[in-house]
Amino acid sequence: MAKIIAMGNALVDIMTMLDDDQVLNNLNLPKGSMQLVDAETSKKVQEFTEHLPKSLASGGSAANSIRSLATLGTKTGYLGKIGRDKMGEFFAKDMIHTGVTPKLIKTDTPTGIAVALVSKDSERTFATYLGAAAELTPEDITPEIFEGFDILHVEGYLIFNNELIEKAMQTAKECGLTISLDMASYNIVDANLEFLKYLTEKYVNILFANEEEAKSFTGKAPEEALEMIAKICDIAIVKVGKNGSYIKKGDFKHEEGVIKVKPIDSTGAGDNYAAGFLYGITNNWDLAKCAKAGAILAGNVIEVIGATMDEKRWENIKQEIAKI
Repeated sequence: MAKIIAMGNALVDIMTMLDDDQVLNNLNLPKGSMQLVDAETSKKVQEFTEHLPKSLASGGSAANSIRSLATLGTKTGYLGKIGRDKMGEFFAKDMIHTGVTPKLIKTDTPTGIAVALVSKDSERTFATYLGAAAELTPEDITPEIFEGFDILHVEGYLIFNNELIEKAMQTAKECGLTISLDMASYNIVDANLEFLKYLTEKYVNILFANEEEAKSFTGKAPEEALEMIAKICDIAIVKVGKNGSYIKKGDFKHEEGVIKVKPIDSTGAGDNYAAGFLYGITNNWDLAKCAKAGAILAGNVIEVIGATMDEKRWENIKQEIAKI
C-alpha cells in the first residue's frame, strides 16, 4: 500500500454552532467563505460567539484528510508548523492519537486557530487566524521529509505562500512522489488563478475541486470544467455537493452519486472525500471505486458536527468500503 504525507496549515478548529446567520453579517463574514483574519479579529469572533455551543479538533484541510486516511489504515505523515503552546500541544497529540506521524516544526508564534461557524443549513464559514501555520517556509522543506512516502497531498490554502508550495511540490516530485492538490476555497482560487494554473500544469497529478472552485478555475460549469482540468493533470475530480462528483482521467470519465444521509454540518466533507479517494489510489483501485470510497466518507462526516467521527461510525465506514 502506498504511503501518503500531507502538508497544510496546522490549525485547531473551534466548531461553533450558529442560531442564525445574523452573526455572519455582524462579523462581516461572507457565508460559505474562508476568511483569513488577524489575531485581534480572531479573538473578536471568539468573544462574539462565546455563548454558542462549540468543540475543539485538530484541523486544517490537509490535516482532516490525513487523519481519516490514518484511521482507514494508511501509513501517513503530516508536515506543518505549530506554536509552543497548549493549542500546538493539542494538535500534535491529536495527530499521534489518530496514527499520523507528525513532522511538525515549532515556533514561538501562537498556533493557528480556525473558528468554524456552522449555519442551520449545515454550511460553514471560517474565520482563520493562521498564526504559526503561516510561518512554514521554503527553507523548512527538505528531501528527507518525503523519504518513504509515495504521495504528497497539499491543501490549496497554502497557495498564498507561492515559494513554499512550489518548493514542496518540486522537492516531492524530485523524490518520485505523486502530487495531489485540493483547491480549498473559491475565493483563494480567484485570488491566485494564474499561479494555480501554473502549479497544476507543472506539478499536479491529482486535482480536487468543488463546483465553485472549478468555476473560478475555468469559468465553466462542472462537466465542462472537468474536461478542462483533465487536460492539464492526470486525474481531475469535480465535486458537486448533493449531486455527487465527476472524475476524469484520459478517455475515462465517471459520475459518482452520494450516499443517503441526514446532513448536519458540511465541515470536512471535501477533505474526507479526498481521503476516501486517495485511500483507493493507495490500494490501486480503479477510479470508480476510489470515487465511491470518497462518497462514503463525505456522506458520513456531514452527519456529525466537525470533521471528527467516532469509532462506531468508522467501523461502519470500513464495512461499507469493504463492500465496494
